[in-house]
Amino acid sequence: MTDADEQTFAVFDQTMLRTGSRADFVFESLRDAIWDGRIARGERVREEEIARNLGVSRTPVREALQRLQQRGLLVVGAGRGLVVAELSHDQVIELYAMREVLEGSAARFAAQRAAEAEIAILTRLQRELRHATNDARMLVMLNRRFHQAIYHAAHNQYLMQTLETLHDSLALLNHTTFSMPKRKESDDEHRKIVLAIERREPDQAEQAARTHIRNAQRSRFESAATNLTRPFAQS
Repeated sequence: MTDADEQTFAVFDQTMLRTGSRADFVFESLRDAIWDGRIARGERVREEEIARNLGVSRTPVREALQRLQQRGLLVVGAGRGLVVAELSHDQVIELYAMREVLEGSAARFAAQRAAEAEIAILTRLQRELRHATNDARMLVMLNRRFHQAIYHAAHNQYLMQTLETLHDSLALLNHTTFSMPKRKESDDEHRKIVLAIERREPDQAEQAARTHIRNAQRSRFESAATNLTRPFAQS
């Protein structure tokens, strides 16, 4: 991080320090910063700067950095410092292949097991996404909440654990910019998933979720091919 990034962590919710461990707070803060692009892929992270910006000692920072490294979000770069990992083309393909399988399964289980209150939450989040402004960070947050609501509605602890691990890897996909021509398509796909879950149609829910992930992968690579310097579109 550079001197210009001193305020990078100012938006983090300090109440997390009262509800969880400091190491968890640092871990989640850094993961979220990687997720929404405040810490870029390939950028070095420095223990002392993180501790100062988050107002914690270096011990929980050290623990959080070790966890991030174990999860594959950080790797040892030049000079043996830790930097945010970058996914290769093949790794992105592998990641999306797993997303399709797991999110398809989550949607199927949700159609079978979701409580009415959980379906109401999905419907609300889908509407909020459709009508949200073009604030990229807000869109990223709502999109994450929507997909996580499906995971929870599946009521399968083993699937949830696997998805949480995958969720960390998704942070390495740049999510800071939404491609507006693709946003309506994504909104329509979200609505199809919710409708299938609401109607208790497991086959349709799984197919809608799989289609959504396949289209997200296609949009990502199309965006990269069109403009190599622009962040990929969110899915």
